[in-house]
Amino acid sequence: MKLIVDSGSTKTDWICIDDNSHVVFETQTLGLNPQVLSSNIIEERIINNYEIFQSRKMVTDLFFYGAGCGTEPPKKLIQKVFQSIFKNSNFVIKEDTYAAVYACCDPGEKAIVSILGTGSNCSYYDGKEILQKITSLGYILMDDASGNYFGRQLIRDYYFGNMPIDLKSNFKNKFDLEPGIIKDHLYKKPNPNTYLAKFAKFLIEHKDLVYCKELIQKGFNLFIKNQIKQFKDNEEVPLHFVGSIGFYLKTELELCLEKNGLKLGKVLRKPIDGLLKYHKSKIS
Repeated sequence: MKLIVDSGSTKTDWICIDDNSHVVFETQTLGLNPQVLSSNIIEERIINNYEIFQSRKMVTDLFFYGAGCGTEPPKKLIQKVFQSIFKNSNFVIKEDTYAAVYACCDPGEKAIVSILGTGSNCSYYDGKEILQKITSLGYILMDDASGNYFGRQLIRDYYFGNMPIDLKSNFKNKFDLEPGIIKDHLYKKPNPNTYLAKFAKFLIEHKDLVYCKELIQKGFNLFIKNQIKQFKDNEEVPLHFVGSIGFYLKTELELCLEKNGLKLGKVLRKPIDGLLKYHKSKIS
């Protein structure tokens, strides 16, 4: 059996198929980002899933596409965890960019593919290889227009008094904004990026307010400037997006792209269905 896994920082989608490309099961766990989680937490999140645990000895190939797997140390960490669980399997571990590309791009298609979810990144696909101009330094320094970026901006504006009064009241009623609680999540608990990203839902729910429109536009413009426009033929190739931020703010994203002379391509909430199609084509 083959396991196809798409892992973000918030959640991980799993699809298991047999040698005839039939789906054996589909399931979901919490995110498995090895840059922000220990091996013990990653292992716990996997083995606590009944379907995965029951099938672990029958898995012969595991294809893992994960946030935080852009460099060798986190790749090695998560492979070590996998080896302890899926003892009869081979492993292919790649960063989540590959999942986005495989899900969005037609065979041989040239495109710029971006992820706008809990985190963010951007890659150029020449039809065969993936090229990245920017090396990600993680959610603290990078991740423009991501869920954690918008969450961080909302909390900052709340505390600096830059949020409209009515919206500030709604924000306070929606979340526990005690300083100790926030700092505990950011500096002591696992997944601080995911914690920040949960505030982005509030922004989406109020996206028609002037303050929210301006914040969304600022984030998208930063992403376009710092990521997409690093590639010379950004106006000639399709611009595909994967992730909840791009999906739920598609109208706002398209508007920002148009103002920058760019055209929106495909927008997918998550790439797992496209990944399944891609891997089935490799079997047949």
